[in-house]
Amino acid sequence: MEVADVDESVLPGEAPEAYVLRLARAKASQVAGRCRKSGTVVLGADTTVVADGEILGKPEHAADAVRMLSRLAGAVHEVLTGVVVRSGAQEMAEVVRTRVHLLPIADDELQWYVGTGEPEGKAGAYAIQGRAARFVDWIEGSWSNVVGLPVATVARMLRELGVVF
Repeated sequence: MEVADVDESVLPGEAPEAYVLRLARAKASQVAGRCRKSGTVVLGADTTVVADGEILGKPEHAADAVRMLSRLAGAVHEVLTGVVVRSGAQEMAEVVRTRVHLLPIADDELQWYVGTGEPEGKAGAYAIQGRAARFVDWIEGSWSNVVGLPVATVARMLRELGVVF
């Protein structure tokens, strides 16, 4: 597995869908540029959380995580993942969208959760597969998308590209 290192800054006026696709494509391009082996399949993906049109990336510090989670608590938001799969000269790209409703979160629970360190490095400052599962009321769409990679979508894209796995 190769890991890409790309600047995840949002461009001025960039729509969330365009943002995640741009990053996924940049990651796939960077890794593809390092892989010279014939038949290599490259997957690039990037996930973000969107609340009322605002992209909530990874929190910069604990106070930022509190801000993000306070905004998401008791409301519906979207998780978007841009996925790019390359096999030879072929490329498929897609944005997967999942709606998530978090329960209201009491201040002491919010402080406890941020204190666990789990929000670090997580879009929207939470990990649905971790301790934050207690705050999730419902989701509409792919659970694995919220984790960070829409597995069924990736499998379908690979099949469509003729990749055997």
